[in-house]
Amino acid sequence: MQSILFIKTSSLGDVIHQMPAVTQARQHFPDAHFAWVVEEAFAPLVALHPAVDEVIAVASRRWRYELLKPSVRRGIGRLIATVRSRRYDAIVDTQGLVRSAVLARLARGRRHGYDRESVRERFAAACYDVRHGVPRAQHAIARNLALTALALGYVPQGPIDYGLDRNTISDTVVSPYAIALHATAQDRKQWPEENWVELGRLLQARTPRLLFPWGNDAERARSERIVAQLAHGRVPDCRPIDAMARLVAGASFVVGVDTGILHLAAALGVPLTAIFTGSEPGLTGPVGPGKIEIVGSNRVLPSVADVAAAVARATTP
Repeated sequence: MQSILFIKTSSLGDVIHQMPAVTQARQHFPDAHFAWVVEEAFAPLVALHPAVDEVIAVASRRWRYELLKPSVRRGIGRLIATVRSRRYDAIVDTQGLVRSAVLARLARGRRHGYDRESVRERFAAACYDVRHGVPRAQHAIARNLALTALALGYVPQGPIDYGLDRNTISDTVVSPYAIALHATAQDRKQWPEENWVELGRLLQARTPRLLFPWGNDAERARSERIVAQLAHGRVPDCRPIDAMARLVAGASFVVGVDTGILHLAAALGVPLTAIFTGSEPGLTGPVGPGKIEIVGSNRVLPSVADVAAAVARATTP
């Protein structure tokens, strides 16, 4: 039986954008063993993909601040032992960073990655045995599909399939709800807080509950400030990524800025309105089987009226 190792550790959006490539790879290698190295926070989501046989969690985000701790050194040792426990027929690093290339180098097998003109960090290309050229102007999903197909020897084709079933994942809920994703790690991708309040009021007729998720204390405080001004607003508990996937899958619609959960909603086929303010939707915009509306662009701030109209289009049968 063939063994294939995929390396895409983070961030959440990048991990989701790799899922269609794994789905297509499974179609060409139905009996192969698929392993995926991914950041520990996203491991439960990767485990939901039916094509993935083994999830290898890496804690690089946590380890880099605690390298001198014996527990961290033991964790690194266990990771290396796991990665080297079998010989792979192909190792495919679609991350293209030095840290992911080092992981590829630790593994045993033929290592594939982007060439120097295609990779995100040029030094990473030196760690691969086979380097492939993939135009950087393509959408992230297309780049992942292309590199994976070049590494494994087939031509990518067919519809994009993330391998996630909304009906299977969805939480059972008593009443409908929608989700507003205001939180993002990059300030340039934010949409003004007062806009969220105004939009929330406009959306009250469309949903009895509008949830404002959060991932850290600053985001929670922002959610609470927004919800304090909305009769139907709610601040849910912070959830691990697999529980968040179930929450998103059960939503009647999602509206949000360019963040990982937005791409999760797209992957699950939830009606979606994406607000872009500091990135290019042509390169990293949401793609999925459901209705998707995109407003704004890099350095173009959409108005509340534009977003509300887009939500109306996305939620109209």
